[in-house]
Parts: sequence; C-alpha cells; structure tokens
Amino acid sequence: MASKFDFKKQKIAIDDSFVPFDRAQLHIASSAVLYGLSVYTVFAVNKTNRGMAVFRLKDHYQRLIESAHIMGIDSFVAKWDFDHFSATVLNLIDTNNIDTDVFIRATVHVTELVPGTRSRGLNTVLSMFIYEAMSILPKSGARLKTSVWRRIPDYAIPARAKVNGAYVNSVLGKQDAIDSGYDDCIFLDVAGHVCELSAANIFLIRNGVLITPDTTSDILEGINRKTIMEYAKAEGIPVQERTVDLTELYIADEIFACGTSAYVTPILQVDARDINGGKTGPITKLIAKIHFATLHGTHNADSDYLTLV
Repeated sequence: MASKFDFKKQKIAIDDSFVPFDRAQLHIASSAVLYGLSVYTVFAVNKTNRGMAVFRLKDHYQRLIESAHIMGIDSFVAKWDFDHFSATVLNLIDTNNIDTDVFIRATVHVTELVPGTRSRGLNTVLSMFIYEAMSILPKSGARLKTSVWRRIPDYAIPARAKVNGAYVNSVLGKQDAIDSGYDDCIFLDVAGHVCELSAANIFLIRNGVLITPDTTSDILEGINRKTIMEYAKAEGIPVQERTVDLTELYIADEIFACGTSAYVTPILQVDARDINGGKTGPITKLIAKIHFATLHGTHNADSDYLTLV
C-alpha cells in the first residue's frame, strides 16, 4: 500500500525562500491574521506521461492579481509578474520531488503589523504550500442542503475575489449542512437565486442544456467552471449562463459541482429530493471523464491547459 502524502514534510515557498513546513509563520498582529486580509488560489498539479503538469497556471495567477486588485492590495503585482510566479511554482514542485497528484495553495498575505482596516501601500508576502489532492466532496456523489445563510453579496464582500476572511461565510454554510446530515450546502443570493456550494460552482442539466448561475449571481468566477463550459461547447452541448431558481434544481435532469478541490462531483440529492433517481447522469459522466483526462494529459486539448514541470 502506498504511503499517505505528508504535506507537513514538504518545504513551503515564502516569497523566494523555501523553508520547512513548521517554520512558515505569520505574526499574530499582521493584517492577514487580524482581518483575514489575504487572497489566494488553489490549483492542481497532476502526474502525466510527460511528467508533472500544472493546470491553468496563468489563469490562477491572473485571478490572484484580480483578487488583490479588488481588495486594494497593491504591492503584490509590483513584486510578482507571471514569469516570477511561474518559476517559483515549478521550483517548489521540483524542490519537493513531487511525483503524485497534489494541490498547491498560493496566498498573498498582508503582513503589515497593526495598520488598521486599510489595504494600500502595505507589506505583503506570497506563500505556497503543497498538499494531497483530496476531493472536498464524496466522489460517488453528494447530497446538498439549501443554506440557512445567504451568500455575501458583491456590494458587501465580493465572491469573485478569493479573500480568506470571506470564507467564514462558507464555513457557516457548510457546517450547517454537515450538522444537518448533508455533505455541503447550496448558497442563495439575497434575491433567492442559486449561487454555488460552499467552495464549488454548480451546474444543472435540463433537456440537454447545461445551465450555470451567471457571474452576477455572487459566485466565484471559477477557473474549472470556465473549463467545464469549454468542454461542453466542444462536445456540442448548449450552455446557458443565467440566474437559476432553487426549484429548478429540484427538477433538473442532472446536477454536478466543480472546482479544483471538488473536481466534477455528481449531486445526487438536493433538500431530500433525489436527482436523476439518485444516480450520476450521462452528461455529468462525460464531463468528468474529459476533465480527468485533461488533468492527466490524455485529452487531445490538454496542451492548452497544462504547464509541464
């Protein structure tokens, strides 16, 4: 039996240095700790027949830049262009001799000490660490509960910025779902429309059409979400981005969630209502198959998505 991947034995990137896991620290008086003032992204690194490969690295860098820009964290982009960022990712993988599927979490932390509630002109540090590629949802299928908590709206804390502090909203929603015997929650926006899961985007299929909440529905503009729509269009599956009512989920032919840490996970039940008789549907199976092949370098379009190490 293969030994379990131990992320605590890995070296962590702190800016341009690689340090042992237990030496990577932030001060308790930093903005990152006091206010959750960090932005992050998580991306997959997978084993292929051409070596290790990073999934949509430039897209993840761009989202990190955009998250920082939305939050007014202005020192990150001045220190880190894409070439610098990419080289650090590849060096981190090489330094740790990674030869199995993993995730990398890259985070920009505001490290200024006790600056008050502001974001511009403050010191930052970029951290990256590697951990086991484990799905946050049951691979066989998940059961969802509509959250008693609403998704934070764009005019309060924008979901399109991956801000560490904002994930308190996700924790509340997911913990309520777990306490109620479900795997995860579905967030609704302030108008009652479907947003997403606690940390994954959502798709439904009705009458052969792939439907997902649009980018004005207080969702994360997921990189995997974008990729799924590209797969569907290549397969001739019609795609709609629009507002989605909760009851549309109840009568959907299929539903699945997607994200770096969710992969493509079939949703088998919503609010105690079975979807497709509690079984994975054909379009979900097709999309999941294409996505797995792309991540592992066996799909004919994978070169558009992968950065080889």
